[in-house]
Amino acid sequence: MKKVLAALLFACLVMFSGPMAFASADKTLAGQTISIFIAATGIDEIMAEFTKDTGIKVNYLNMSSGEVLTRLRAAKGKVLADAWFSGGVDSYVEAAREGFLEPYISPESEKIPAEYKDPDGYWTGLSVCAVDFLINKDVMKEKGLPMPKSWADLGKPEYKGEILMSNPAISGTNYSVLFHLIQIFGEEQGWEYINKLDSNIPFYTKRGAAPPNKASLGEVAIGIDPYDCGVKLIEQGYPVVSVFPEEGTPGFISPIAIMKGAKNMEAAKAFVDWCLSKRGQEVQMAHTAKVGTRPDADVPEYLRGLKGAKIVVVDAVKSGEMRKSIIERWQKEFGSKAEQ
Repeated sequence: MKKVLAALLFACLVMFSGPMAFASADKTLAGQTISIFIAATGIDEIMAEFTKDTGIKVNYLNMSSGEVLTRLRAAKGKVLADAWFSGGVDSYVEAAREGFLEPYISPESEKIPAEYKDPDGYWTGLSVCAVDFLINKDVMKEKGLPMPKSWADLGKPEYKGEILMSNPAISGTNYSVLFHLIQIFGEEQGWEYINKLDSNIPFYTKRGAAPPNKASLGEVAIGIDPYDCGVKLIEQGYPVVSVFPEEGTPGFISPIAIMKGAKNMEAAKAFVDWCLSKRGQEVQMAHTAKVGTRPDADVPEYLRGLKGAKIVVVDAVKSGEMRKSIIERWQKEFGSKAEQ
């Protein structure tokens, strides 16, 4: 899987082609409106481009993938939206298993490697996002803290109270962190490390973007960060730097899917097609700081910091299968510190 991601990044970084019009630019579905769940940044700009290309309008609700899954379960079959855009793949795997998703194999998905899509078409990977440490240089200097280089470093007592992470029961990003740590350290040692890390975390935020935002403002020294959040804060001039852990960092797939019984099925399919097209992938990369899954899509300059990171793509199926047991244990042992 690491070789596949490396090849994908290399192909994206070196390939260039001119602008490509979206295949459905005839706007046959213009005037329709779809409702979608979204777990991503930069979404207003992306949806504006989609509407410009297709004439389809979008109403959306932005929430973490774990929250979407909770809502779907609570609705007990009631259709809440037409499509689901981005977030943690583990929640999509569970949603497919529980009958919340409609299988759809987009013609655009032919360009996407098999490792990034469900073989039955329940979800298709839009992008891959990595996790890094977003570190406030001023806080580190003021408190005399050494620059962490690894996950092991974050478990050291000198960082007590200086690390923030979001609630992995809600955030797909941080569930991928737990899964990754258990995979690289082993079951027993992984949980031992998670306990050490917890000792340095004063509380768990509700949203995945909160730890990097709070680190950028100097409220803590280190935020465990979905790279798409931190890279924008660096661009905006905050006194923060990005560090990828030496042991490797999880690269989690952010998918797209159609909801079971979608009221606007054809428009939802057009949305998936656009998002998986070369045009759609390039629009997303310009605004979400996640590397697209199509090797023929051009990667913007600001994303090229990912090239040197040791990224381990999370096994979507195994991650989804283990989600329930991992989250139940985490909530039992550490969930009392989670924001409500």
